[in-house]
Amino acid sequence: MARDYYEVLGVGRDADAPTIKKAYRKLALKYHPDRNPDDAEAEERFKEASEAYEVLTNDEKRQIYDRYGHDGLKGQGYEPNFTDASDIFSAFADIFGFGDVFGGRRGGRSRGPRRGADLEYPLRVDFLEAAHGCQKEIEVARHAHCDICEGSGLKAGAERRTCSTCGGHGQVMQQQGFLQIRISCPACGGTGQVVEPTDRCETCNGTGRKRSTEKLTVTVPAGVDTGMQLRLVGKGEVGDPGAPPGNLFVTIQVRQHEVFRRDGAHTYVSIPVPYPVMVLGGEISVPTIDGEESLNIPRGTDSGKVFTMARRGIQRVNGRGPRGDHHIQVVVSVPKKVSDEEEELLRRLAELQDTTTQEKGFWRKLFG
Repeated sequence: MARDYYEVLGVGRDADAPTIKKAYRKLALKYHPDRNPDDAEAEERFKEASEAYEVLTNDEKRQIYDRYGHDGLKGQGYEPNFTDASDIFSAFADIFGFGDVFGGRRGGRSRGPRRGADLEYPLRVDFLEAAHGCQKEIEVARHAHCDICEGSGLKAGAERRTCSTCGGHGQVMQQQGFLQIRISCPACGGTGQVVEPTDRCETCNGTGRKRSTEKLTVTVPAGVDTGMQLRLVGKGEVGDPGAPPGNLFVTIQVRQHEVFRRDGAHTYVSIPVPYPVMVLGGEISVPTIDGEESLNIPRGTDSGKVFTMARRGIQRVNGRGPRGDHHIQVVVSVPKKVSDEEEELLRRLAELQDTTTQEKGFWRKLFG
């Protein structure tokens, strides 16, 4: 079972970004695989700390984790991004502003084909679409492999050549003070190979890519809320030849509804009820996200009374937990206009209830 991320980093749940970064730096340096060769436990701690750092420094992921834990992240498509310690080194460099301090645990081997970049697409859905789930057609602009060179960036018959700067390793050494660090080769971008200008594909100018637009069907699960993300695996930017594409993250934004409000999985609605019904009692129809349902109003109900329909709210994403409740607040409906007959009856009622005037000092007597 995965450990609590705050426990992993040794920080409080209210820790800010600099505190989290400082804690992660300390653990990353301590458990770095090159400081602990052939130590499976240290490598696991290194991966665990990196996963915790990635989640707690992302506002959206942290909010989901704080509320729903590890299962909540998985339910929103946030699987851990690191499967091996070597996958963390690029993030490690981004965090601390330098490359692999320890010279590279793979003996300076080329970084290899790079995975495609992730993309994000904002998707607006209506309140009831978010409550019940729906399917949406979207168009995503992204890069695809060039049809002519099939992503190689080469003319027919041409070949890539070994980078003379790094000798095909994809990395070079750089001195920073007393540290000697290994960084990606600036000449080949870490691939260890280069394409001569005369060998480049004329269609894509050697990039191996072209701009394209793809139509996709997005299945929005019931219960999503603003800020949640859906992950479409492999629908991001294409990677280098032989590398997988990135992912597409669809960020949900739910439009407000003119009648319903929500708080998590619970829904709320305010219903005006005629005065006679509030006094004498009766049955009224109330809206729910599933349609109209009957609600019995007891005799002598106060304005502002809230009734609760259990399990009539919003389904939790992927069925993780019970469905929410539906809360109905009833308030007295006051007509803007009344007929002469209605006005006469209201005045007669006011006289019977002695509510037309209050004698001087009424409130003083009431409150003692």
